Amino acid sequence: MDGPRSHTTEDQIRRWDRVFTALSAEPRRRIVEALIEVSAGESIRLPEAASNPNGSAEFEQLRLRLCHHHLPLLEEAGFVQWENDPLRAYRGRDFEEVSVVLESLYTNAEEIPDRLVTGYRTLERERESGSSECDLRR
Repeated sequence: MDGPRSHTTEDQIRRWDRVFTALSAEPRRRIVEALIEVSAGESIRLPEAASNPNGSAEFEQLRLRLCHHHLPLLEEAGFVQWENDPLRAYRGRDFEEVSVVLESLYTNAEEIPDRLVTGYRTLERERESGSSECDLRR
């Protein structure tokens, strides 16, 4: 018979939920990816780093979505810290929790179904390189 879950188990479930929520939207994935590419303590410029290079360049709309939704969500989880003027983001105290999941995907790009890779430039590059290690700074 199962007893009540311990607080530790509930905390782990919440942590995983936060990671997958953070990675569930493209602008947030792009922010995490951009922060992986820079050294700890360095910032990334927004909205540029969060924009889709194949999409429209409506930076003002993206800026609003970042400031009112995406960045607060990432900050609350401890994954990023951000400043509004100029708009930029830094790695947060728990950045590794979210970055390791994204890096694991890149390392295993060969195993991911084609329909999830096509159009995702980083995964496409990882497949083309055939490397077993993730290096986003190419």
